[in-house]
Amino acid sequence: MTRLPFYIVTLSHEDWEVAEACARRLPSEALPELRLDLFPDHDPAVLVDALHRRCLVSCRRRSEGGRWPDEDERARMERLLAAVEARPAWVDLEWDLPVPHELTQHRTHVNLLRSVHVAPGVFDLPQRLEDLPHGEAYKWVGHAGRLADNARLKASLAWARDHRITLSAFLMGPRGLPSRALQGAWGGAFTYAAPDDGPPAAPGQVSLGTLRAWRCHRLGRGTGLCGVLGHPVLHSRGPAFHNPRFQQAFKDLLYLPLDAEDAAEALEAMEALGVLGASLTMPLKETVPAALGLPGPLNTLWRRTPEAPWRQANTDAESLMEALAQQPGGPVLLLGDGGVAAASRAVLEAARRPVLQVSRRNPAPPETVRSFAPAGVVQATALGMRNDDPCPFPDLLEVARPSLRWAVEWVYKEDTAFAAWARTSGLTLIEGAELFERQAEAQSRRFIEGCG
Repeated sequence: MTRLPFYIVTLSHEDWEVAEACARRLPSEALPELRLDLFPDHDPAVLVDALHRRCLVSCRRRSEGGRWPDEDERARMERLLAAVEARPAWVDLEWDLPVPHELTQHRTHVNLLRSVHVAPGVFDLPQRLEDLPHGEAYKWVGHAGRLADNARLKASLAWARDHRITLSAFLMGPRGLPSRALQGAWGGAFTYAAPDDGPPAAPGQVSLGTLRAWRCHRLGRGTGLCGVLGHPVLHSRGPAFHNPRFQQAFKDLLYLPLDAEDAAEALEAMEALGVLGASLTMPLKETVPAALGLPGPLNTLWRRTPEAPWRQANTDAESLMEALAQQPGGPVLLLGDGGVAAASRAVLEAARRPVLQVSRRNPAPPETVRSFAPAGVVQATALGMRNDDPCPFPDLLEVARPSLRWAVEWVYKEDTAFAAWARTSGLTLIEGAELFERQAEAQSRRFIEGCG
């Protein structure tokens, strides 16, 4: 049997020439998946020959996330068998289908991957492993409704590894990312990736470059999980910041975005997945600590093992305290009323700086702001996360402008409307990126020293 590489990269490009060029650039640990349903106007044998037969051929039906009409099954099989005539390394055949005679004739040259995509809410992997169809490798794909659903795969993947079964089992959707990234650590033999120069072929699919940067092909049973918990988190800079530091410290940890909308979902996942280190972001900075019986707000939790008690810190507060030590004293206008605003207020009060806090729920009239004469302003709302977000409380900022000398932007994008306003106003700006670097460095130290 030809060995199946760890990464299967779906050629999801609209243009075949671009897809072919991508396939040529793939490293040895990656195999291109030729989706015949994505290139319906091309001859299957010609496509296989163009890839020098080193590919996995599939033709995905619409009911399984592909583009081929379900009602045209005969034509689909004819297309697959035409590709088989060119002798690709692997061909994907659905789990429950009989092996066509035409494919059997090529079994000495073509390896068979048996795949199944189950409906949302279905989890029949243990039952399916009891009666495997004929094949050299197997793929089971489900859907992640909650983050903790990923943990349901661990036992089956470990069993397959121990029984020398080449299996990949993962969940689609943003909450299914841990199953894709931790596939090797849990016992899976391969995982799917999006091309670096093309779109994902399925919900939750991660680019090959990202998975390789995370060293997913080298993870083992002892790899500990850390991550940023909140919603949304797929945009987080945390993985790009923490994972290289873990690798430099020879720490067997992986940091992932872990999408959870509320404290109940986050706590369930933290225990089910054995999370060792957690960066808490919106909307969990107050609710998760409260559920754990810890004083909040907090943004950092860590523990030595999944059975150990949690330790906690607020590195947001630490980074703000360091930054403000370099700024002139005086009253501070604080914008927002969430977890970041609460941490900011605690820091300001500890530094004995008078605070006027303004939010949509607790507005302040312009006269109050003018008479308060703030020397600094801290932007702790969520405005700026999206590219089209406006500047918060523009009227109040204009009223405060004459007395302001410095500003803090918590959103770590350079081009927020608030950051632009602060620069235009001639204020010393403490940018979100600077605060992120400070707090993330403090988090990394705690994870490296205290996890695993």
